Amino acid sequence: MKKDFLTLMQRTPQELKALIETALKLKEERKKGVPHKYLDGKSVAMIFEKSSTRTRMSFEIGIRELGANPLFLSGRDIQLGRGETIKDTARVMSRYVHGIMIRTFAHERAGELAEYASVPVINGLTDTYHPCQIMADIMTIYEKTGRYEGIKVAYIGDGNNMANSWMNGCAQFGMDLAVASPAAYRVDKSIYEKALETAGRHGSSITLTESPEEAVKNADVVYTDVWASMGQEDEARKRIKDFAGFQVNSRLMSLAGKNALFMHCLPAHRGEEVSEDVLESQASVIFDEAENRLHIQKAIMLDCLGGN
Repeated sequence: MKKDFLTLMQRTPQELKALIETALKLKEERKKGVPHKYLDGKSVAMIFEKSSTRTRMSFEIGIRELGANPLFLSGRDIQLGRGETIKDTARVMSRYVHGIMIRTFAHERAGELAEYASVPVINGLTDTYHPCQIMADIMTIYEKTGRYEGIKVAYIGDGNNMANSWMNGCAQFGMDLAVASPAAYRVDKSIYEKALETAGRHGSSITLTESPEEAVKNADVVYTDVWASMGQEDEARKRIKDFAGFQVNSRLMSLAGKNALFMHCLPAHRGEEVSEDVLESQASVIFDEAENRLHIQKAIMLDCLGGN
């Protein structure tokens, strides 16, 4: 049976932690110059309907370092961008490659691709979830703190795909989460309720608030994301006004726990959702997160595609 990776809920907590252990091993091997071409001779298609820096680089380099052949496909390069159905695209690609990564808009597109593909499909980002980023983030937290349970994450900002994925991530890893968003930008109710149920089974909590100050109290990690995501550029001016008071700055960080980490999935809009001084502070681990995208995605690909 093939293994897709569309959300964190497709794995058990034990499986997710095992992925991080594999990523740490691969990271150490890379640091020492030890080759790990476990996917030698395989090919992975990368469908990009949304542009990217980190996802494009980390997946392409990761595929090559695992010994496989990456195939970059933008919406302009394939018939999917000219009206061919996803189910036909999925079945054709499955005859050529051993796995598919997709970065797209509606999550349903990734789901349909996985339904009709006979090879594993990995979610590189949709408007609803960004599981690879969250895995890199949690890997970074584990590197910095040595634990999962007992960590409190404060997410400040839009109830977007990152907030949704943080709810899943904290629920699965037994971490506490407080999400602070303006009332009109709260997280998806159904995703929240399902994550809350999972969190209850794993001994963690998820709370929603409209107060950033309340959210960051005793937080070990303060996290934010852009206020206007890709595809929402026309709303940017309105969102800047609506999110007034939700900037992560030194004042807000001072209310968090001692030695709290600052995290951001990038790209950052300096001076909007986060101040320059916080981004450049000792608390900031944003580039560690970015690097860990490479290592965790290699671990995910190994899990989904298997070795030789």
